[in-house]
Order: sequence, then C-alpha cells, then structure tokens
Amino acid sequence: MTGYGRGEALLSTGKLVLEIRTLNGKGCDISVKGSYLPKDKELWVRQRLAETLVRGTIDLFLNFEPKAGAAARTIDAALVENYFRQIQSIGGRVGVDVPWREYLPSILRFPDIFEGGRQEVIAAEEWPLVATALEQCLEAVLAYRRTEGEILRKDVSGRVERILALEDEVESYEAERIAAVRERILKNAEDLRIKLEAERFEQEMVFYLEKLDINEEKVRLRQHCKYFMDTMDGEPYPGKKLGFIIQEMGREINTTGSKANHAAIQACVVRMKDELEKIREQSMNIL
Repeated sequence: MTGYGRGEALLSTGKLVLEIRTLNGKGCDISVKGSYLPKDKELWVRQRLAETLVRGTIDLFLNFEPKAGAAARTIDAALVENYFRQIQSIGGRVGVDVPWREYLPSILRFPDIFEGGRQEVIAAEEWPLVATALEQCLEAVLAYRRTEGEILRKDVSGRVERILALEDEVESYEAERIAAVRERILKNAEDLRIKLEAERFEQEMVFYLEKLDINEEKVRLRQHCKYFMDTMDGEPYPGKKLGFIIQEMGREINTTGSKANHAAIQACVVRMKDELEKIREQSMNIL
C-alpha cells in the first residue's frame, strides 16, 4: 500500500502541485492537505482516490506557487487608516505616543485589510487541468505500488518456500523422533525398575504416539501454504485474506512445536515461526 505520486497543473494564476503519499492501513483513510480545492470538487476527489487506491492511509498535498504579481491583492487603505486612528485614540487616552512607522507593519498583518476576501486559485474553466494532474499523480502511485508489489511478492514467496522446506526437514526426523520417544520410555522404566509387559507396552506406545502424531498438521500447513500462494497470485486485492491464512499457518506450526518432543524439530519450528512473522509483517503492505 505504500506509494508516492506527483502531478502539476499550470493555471493562469500559477502552478498547483499535487502530491499523494500512501502508507499501510486497514481501511481507506483519506486526508486532503491544502485549502485550494473548490468545495464542490473535494467530494469527487476523495471518491476518485478511494476507488483508485482502495486501501491505506492516503494523504493528498496541494501546494500553490503563484506567478509573480498574480497573487497581489488590493489593500483597503481606508480600513488601514481607520485602524490607525483607533490605535491613536487609544494611545491618547492612556498617554502613549503612537508613531505611524512603528504601528503600520502590525496593521498590515491584519487579515481583513485585503479587499475581495479569499482568492480562489482554481477557476471553474481550469478544473480539467487539475483533474488531469490528479490522474497523473494517481498513475504514479499505482506504478510505485506495482514495483514494490513485485518485490514483496518475491520476498513473501521465498519465505513460504522456506517454510515448506522446513516442513520437509521436520518429516525427515519423524522416524528418529519415534525411536527416541520409545527409547526414552524404556530407559525410564529400567531406571525405575519397572517390568513392562511387551504386548501392553506396545498398545500404550501406539496410543501415546498417536497423541504426538503431527501428520495432520503437516498436511494442513502445506495446504495453507498452497492456498496462500494461490490467493496472492489469483486475487486483485488479497491482503486481508492473506492475513487470515497466515493465522491458520501459525496455528499448525505452533501445534507442531507443542507435539515435537525432538530438539531438531523444535529448531525447525522456531525457524518456521521466524519466516512466518516476516511474512506477516510484509503482508501488512499487500493491498
């Protein structure tokens, strides 16, 4: 969802620069920075941003660079004189001299001394220029997102492949794990001088190993990984769904760890968790 775009509209009064910056976000949070948009156009601009960029924290910045002389406004001289007379009158009542040169700069900072009120930057007939600049800006953001998206896809795909490779490694320890569990139980019985009935022992071992069996977790994790890749490649806006799939992947990895009873398998589980956490972080920026 991260992106940046810039566009310019050359108006009769100066240059209007539009910039869009987008960051990660669960919804579509749009903010317009700048008071140059006509009131009847702001809603259209927000709708255009939402339908094009879909999701994220979206900031639209508008900066106006006026032409030399175009931004000049007429000062209401009579109002300036009136202000100064009022200040002189107050000064006379309190016994303070009010020199013109010292107080004029302060009066000229009063916002209402300019005639005509707020100057409109975008005239109605020039709105198509601004709309075109906005489209250029949006296209630049989309191009930025596409480039970043391809980088993200390669990174996330590689991490999913590493999880599957680690799952294969877990599977390679299965026979060793069962043998180790069996040997440990026999040794404990021997240390405690407990005589085990062979047939009963085998029955209990089968029951115990069934509780430690991770075959279902392996199958589900592989299926979740496949679903993750299919969703990422097959849907236009997969971000939210990928978040749910990641949760399910994490569930299977955690269950595998809780049933492991084997140091090498536990090490694989830790590495899978590390890869999954990085996938989760990256998925926050997938639209």
